[in-house]
Amino acid sequence: MSLLDEAIPQDEQLRDRTRLFERFLESDSTLYNYKDEIARMLRTDQTRLLVNIDDLRDFDRESANGLLKQPTEYLPAFDMALASVVEHVYNPEKHEIASKTYHVGFSGSFGDHHVSPRTLNASYLGKMISLEGIITRCSLVRPKMLKSVHYCPETSKFHSREYRDATSSSSNLPLPHLFSLKPTKKVMHCRPKRAPAGQLPRSTDIILDDDLVDKCKPGDRIQLVGVYRSVGGGANGAFKSLILANNINLLSSKTGGGIAQTPLTDTDIRTINQLSKRSDIFSLLSESLAPSIFGHEHIKRAILLLLLGGAEKNLPNGTHIRGDINLLMVGDPSTAKSQLLRFILGTAPLAIATTGRGSSGVGLTAAVTTDKDTGERRLEAGAMVLADRGVVCIDEFDKMSDVDRVAIHEVMEQQTVTIAKAGIHTSLNARCSVVAAANPIYGQYDIHKDPHKNIALPDSLLSRFDLLFIVTDDVDEKRDRTIADHVLRMHRYLPPGVEEGTPCHDNLSQPLSVDGPGTSLDGEAVDTSPWEKYDPLLHLGIQNRPGRTTRSNKPKKMEILSITFVKKYIQYAKSRTAPVLTKGAADHIVEVYANLRNEGMEGNKKKTSPLTARTLETLIRLSTAHAKARLSAKVERADAKQAEEIMRFALFREVPKRQRRKKRKLNNGAAVVKGHDGSSEGETDESEDEAEPASAERMSSPVVDRSRSSVPPAAQPPVDPIWGDESQDVTMAEEPPAVPTASFTPSADGRVSPERLQVFRSRIIKLFGTTMQDREMIPLNELLENVNQGIPTEQLYGTAEAAEILTIMTENDELMLSEEGHVYKL
Repeated sequence: MSLLDEAIPQDEQLRDRTRLFERFLESDSTLYNYKDEIARMLRTDQTRLLVNIDDLRDFDRESANGLLKQPTEYLPAFDMALASVVEHVYNPEKHEIASKTYHVGFSGSFGDHHVSPRTLNASYLGKMISLEGIITRCSLVRPKMLKSVHYCPETSKFHSREYRDATSSSSNLPLPHLFSLKPTKKVMHCRPKRAPAGQLPRSTDIILDDDLVDKCKPGDRIQLVGVYRSVGGGANGAFKSLILANNINLLSSKTGGGIAQTPLTDTDIRTINQLSKRSDIFSLLSESLAPSIFGHEHIKRAILLLLLGGAEKNLPNGTHIRGDINLLMVGDPSTAKSQLLRFILGTAPLAIATTGRGSSGVGLTAAVTTDKDTGERRLEAGAMVLADRGVVCIDEFDKMSDVDRVAIHEVMEQQTVTIAKAGIHTSLNARCSVVAAANPIYGQYDIHKDPHKNIALPDSLLSRFDLLFIVTDDVDEKRDRTIADHVLRMHRYLPPGVEEGTPCHDNLSQPLSVDGPGTSLDGEAVDTSPWEKYDPLLHLGIQNRPGRTTRSNKPKKMEILSITFVKKYIQYAKSRTAPVLTKGAADHIVEVYANLRNEGMEGNKKKTSPLTARTLETLIRLSTAHAKARLSAKVERADAKQAEEIMRFALFREVPKRQRRKKRKLNNGAAVVKGHDGSSEGETDESEDEAEPASAERMSSPVVDRSRSSVPPAAQPPVDPIWGDESQDVTMAEEPPAVPTASFTPSADGRVSPERLQVFRSRIIKLFGTTMQDREMIPLNELLENVNQGIPTEQLYGTAEAAEILTIMTENDELMLSEEGHVYKL
């Protein structure tokens, strides 16, 4: 039998499959509609249509199985079917299809064909597979001749010829031709988290062509769909294998201008906006970072600001002002520096970890290597280039050699890597934050020596770090006992559902579907619970802080945000428009910068890093990041004060003492709420009354209307809609809003009468079911306005009486009253 006789039924089979796939693409199913996708593809001038293989499996299971097991026989039919459908639906006036070749890319669930570079073996040759990995290097794009046109002068005719790859099966039967427009070769490693313990990640080669070229770059995490093929040649019996790419799904990429983000649901965005209105949102977020690590409150705040980042500026004259924050921790061993780095690795969307001894200058920036196949020179990206728009964590920073350390100077300020080697002159982007941890020059930090004598790093490098924290292991019996108790509690912790004595297993499971990042199995975004249950075995680090008591001196309920929700909060805050500096914030930053420079010149304070013009930019970046945490469109003076506090702690290890006023009584002649110690909250020191008479007058007489107040308007400070009076910024405490007061008649034992308590409780329950049905929090003044509706004037509830009733309901776990005067539903 000749080859021609066998080719005839194959052509008929090819036409049958083409007609089948045409019906699939033109079907009007309620589950999928590829007509609209084809129209969108033509409208956006693309040439590849993405088809979910699960839809094809529902339409015709035999074709779906054949596509996985014999893709070289089904892919040409699918491409021909797509070209046929495009010819029927395209508009000749808008679309040009004559010179284009259309392809079909696949996604969905591949079952046992979902492999990794380690599990890839000869049994998958000639089959369609799906695998995950990291692109490590890329070759040059090489054009390939597909068609040549020749002119014959004697006959005055043109002759054309097409060039295609000749392929055949094991029985020497001709296979459909494979051809490419701009092939390029990439090498992909399996993801480190997927590799078994003690084994190195394996790699495989990928061939990309046509529109897939330049879709991914070194450092991208991808999910690849392709055909596994072998390439023979020579007299050697060993065959080289590679993957012909069919579709690429970016898990985290810099090609599209950012990192692949996790989808946010409407519930997530609503919860994020509600929490952002809390006055203690910055403290709540920072305490939720690494709650199992005891102490380091200022470092955790700095890490939160680092993850949020400042505002990047690209001026019209070409000047680039970085918005990423760099952080360095220097201190004694066993002070949780490396643990904080590991936490950043698990929290940041894109983070790469290196060590000082195991890293070189070219390993951090970029290296010029030689391609073993072609002998060409090419660039290989280093850790900082791979972490573009991400975070680089460098442990044991002091162990790096001086030559290698100088290589990162350009990256930390200009955020570029310039290469001029072996005939290659180029500049690569490395817009990343650097978080480094180092030990002092003597192993232990000597507090009797100046900081620059303990830190063996030059000033040119230290000035590029926005914050430099000194972490010392001080001997304090009370603190040591607390830390020891915390460590022992962590060793006693068992995950839910795990019995004592059960060994822990590595989680090497991986999803079998190729979908977008951060989606569930059905491709939809998943709601994230914002709160994490407080566990005394893990979260001792946030316990027994100052101010963690209620009005009745009872400990507050611990609030911890789940790390998944914190990631979504940071992602949402970074995706919003960058905040703009206000006049008050700018004036405060200038004043702080001038004061810091003057204090640094006095010489009586030991500063950790030099005070240069970069310190001013640091204050701007920290203030902008703090405004992002509030989801604010403006950088207020309070943001600049928070930046000053963190900056002073990093420079001089100063902790400014916040003045906390005790609550004054808010209604004349009314009884004052008593605490457990018997002291009234209305009592205050006389010095405070003399210091701020205007503020005291406003607090002691809230019934007086501001328009009729005896204080002239010029003497009243401006009120900010978000942060309140400017005078209150220093004390970091909100005064309760002014509400109408009424007589408060307590019972004989000093408590509220049961009748009024019952009426108040019933009105709040009704309020929770109507006005607050979709809200979690309501200010105290708004709550009182709703409660007092329809009540006679002589029976109105006052602020002190309402506070007493809300305290009782808080103790009974019916609701929660915060110190700022906010009421939360439980």
